[in-house]
Amino acid sequence: MQNSDVPIYKQIAAQFKEDIMNGKIAEGEYLPSIRGLARDLKISVITTMKAYEQLAEEGLVSAVQGKGYIVNPQDREMVREQHLRLLEGHLQNAIESAKLAGVSREELINMINVLYDV
Repeated sequence: MQNSDVPIYKQIAAQFKEDIMNGKIAEGEYLPSIRGLARDLKISVITTMKAYEQLAEEGLVSAVQGKGYIVNPQDREMVREQHLRLLEGHLQNAIESAKLAGVSREELINMINVLYDV
């Protein structure tokens, strides 16, 4: 957890969200236990709980009494929309970097075309 500007629980939730969205953690799979994850990451149980609660609020996981948090079935359209939002952010950063470097729109589009085909 290196990014000190973002609270640790948000970093944990973001990583789990990414893993759920890209299928690394499948629907029906349980997340690590709250205590186990806290121990592994050397953080408080409260911090881990906040991360899991954020995922539950977003509808990505559900609490199962006595068993932990399970990954919910994901709405494919919602998943696509979230990927598009992430992509927009990355592209915005790339455009800002291109402008700072004096890269033209045509050059940027050519770079994207080359990289897309790799």
